[in-house]
Amino acid sequence: MKKIFFLVAIFAFSVSCFAQEKTKSKRQEKREKRKEKVETMLKLEEEGVIVNKKHFLAAIKLNSDGYGGFIEKGIAQSVNKAMLFQLEISERKHSKETKEVGAQGGGAYFYGKINFFYPVKLGVQQQFLLGNKGNKNGVSVSANFGGGLTLGLLRPYLLGYLDTAIANRGNIIYKGLEPNKTDSLKFLSDVAIGGPAFGVGFNKMKVNFGAYAKAALRLDYGKYNEIISALELGITAEYYGKPVQQMIYSKDNNFFFSAYIAILFGRRK
Repeated sequence: MKKIFFLVAIFAFSVSCFAQEKTKSKRQEKREKRKEKVETMLKLEEEGVIVNKKHFLAAIKLNSDGYGGFIEKGIAQSVNKAMLFQLEISERKHSKETKEVGAQGGGAYFYGKINFFYPVKLGVQQQFLLGNKGNKNGVSVSANFGGGLTLGLLRPYLLGYLDTAIANRGNIIYKGLEPNKTDSLKFLSDVAIGGPAFGVGFNKMKVNFGAYAKAALRLDYGKYNEIISALELGITAEYYGKPVQQMIYSKDNNFFFSAYIAILFGRRK
């Protein structure tokens, strides 16, 4: 009985080792094929052949005056050039925004804020490759220049206040500083109990049309050329047809300039 058990144990151990060795062999074979493919792609690029004709990516970005994100489709024109098509949306904050605590233990709000400001950009950029990866673990550097149209979406900042007549919460929208604008007088008083609830004011959105220009430096550190894992540093300049109202007692601007840093994820095909 002991001999049978011993033989069964040896057989099971042998099968396990064989399976592990087979798995390792498959992994090794896959790695070698991957390595050969990368080397072939790099060689073709050196010869001027376009290996990946397009790419798709998404990005999150932190601006010097807000935050946002964009999606991008790129079409290769040569090994060193590509055309980029971008759709971006962000929220721009005003430098004078300060949080206040609402009356009667209410929530926080921004005193004097008139509108949320959401720039939506649709544009085209030209990308120039400055330095390729050279190997699967390298970093490629490229420069992007371009611009396009921007829609400045203005969502009114509806301030919450307690209506003592009906003992219920109401919303105040800023309408100007004229004495007969009673809501605007409340807007500047101390009756506020908090900022607008999420989603409030979208039905009163206004649009301000403009244009923008953008320049950036992109560092792609993704493994292999098929994967995009990149960091982008850039600047953006925007101009709108009408002055943008953001805060009371602050100058309404047509022109905005900002710097940003973005993290990009995507894939080439």
